[in-house]
Amino acid sequence: MNATAMPITLPRTASATWSPAESAVAPAAANGIPKRIVAATVAGNALEFYDFVTYAFFAVYIGRTFFPAATPLGSLLLSVAVFGVGFVSRPLGGVLIGAYADRAGRKPAMLLTIALITVGTLGMTLTPSYAAIGMAAPIIVVLCRLVQGLALGGEVGPSSAFLIESAPSHQRGLYASWQSASQGIATLVAGVFGVVMIALLTPEQLQSWGWRVPFAVGLLLVPIAFYLRREMPETLHGEPAPATSVGVRGLWHHRRIIVLAVLVILGGTVSNYVGNYMTTYAITTLKFPPLIAMGATVMVGLATLVFALLGGWLCDRYGRKPVMLWPRVATAVLTLPAFMLLIAFPSVPLLLSVTTLLAALTALSGGASLVAIPELLPRGIRATGLSIAYAVGVSLFGGTTQFVVTWLIDATGNPAAPAWYVAGTSVITALAMLALPESRERALED
Repeated sequence: MNATAMPITLPRTASATWSPAESAVAPAAANGIPKRIVAATVAGNALEFYDFVTYAFFAVYIGRTFFPAATPLGSLLLSVAVFGVGFVSRPLGGVLIGAYADRAGRKPAMLLTIALITVGTLGMTLTPSYAAIGMAAPIIVVLCRLVQGLALGGEVGPSSAFLIESAPSHQRGLYASWQSASQGIATLVAGVFGVVMIALLTPEQLQSWGWRVPFAVGLLLVPIAFYLRREMPETLHGEPAPATSVGVRGLWHHRRIIVLAVLVILGGTVSNYVGNYMTTYAITTLKFPPLIAMGATVMVGLATLVFALLGGWLCDRYGRKPVMLWPRVATAVLTLPAFMLLIAFPSVPLLLSVTTLLAALTALSGGASLVAIPELLPRGIRATGLSIAYAVGVSLFGGTTQFVVTWLIDATGNPAAPAWYVAGTSVITALAMLALPESRERALED
């Protein structure tokens, strides 16, 4: 037990008519838990993912600024490759910050990730272009991406553990779904900023300085997120865990769950980052104007927010496995026909429909996945285990997704290549989901 922890008493009764719509307004109010408890987690998650996805949305402009190449495709490939660099340090962040959260508490770990993401965002905002300072520019950007990856690698485990430990046992899915929903908020806000920037600025202004504005706005939100997290209670309580449930021994003892968790995260990661890539895909492959392409990003964020909460609510009622599995099966089956339809009849309604469908199915499944995994791990490795599984899954596949699909489209000449990649990884993930035990009725030991 953390000696400095402040205990929190959580009532265990709630209205039977709780719904996702109610949760979106007051995720913690129905049980007498202050809204700021969940808001602190959501705000921090959203801020950290906002910065990360903003890079993906403005990859075309960032590539031209920092990574000059002989062709526009070469510049874009360099830009998305550096996007992937941010995933290299995620496993390290998962191990170090996750272990810190299991030892010192969830709250100090989440304060640390906010500080790290601030450093990375500051660098992205202020670094001069390649034309101004030469090779120093891409080197600084790479270092910023490494710091951001370290922060995000250590964020998901402690924040997800905090959410399920704060929740009444019959609403852990709904609470944990705010982890995925906060990523939707980040995507939505980044997309709205992108639409505004493209609508208000000329292409030259956007290329020169406009793409930096969303990063600068993210810096303005840091004090709010930091203040909210300082006011959070601690949830790491209970008697000392057995030696087989902590540290390296605990991770080894639960290695099967962690390996399956990596495979579960694999499919959601690929479909999520293909969804985030749709802005670049719409501009470079489908030749849509940037303003319309960025509108697809807004739909991805909105669908992720709504359907992540719906997935959390459904998995509290029907169990984790069916809500994880069936949307993933639907993703494997529907993504290729949806892409082929969009390619054959490119239009704004179809672009928005395809991106919304992919984001909705991903969020439904992901909302259930991010509660099932920590529920299956003991308190002593809950944050570390989820952090490692998430960081490894996202690093191996999320970090390479944009580069892989950009290369596949160029190498094969097939604009439907991203759909094949999503379908194949979804099949692997569905099999891993089948192998996981159901955890809805599982009691947390503390």
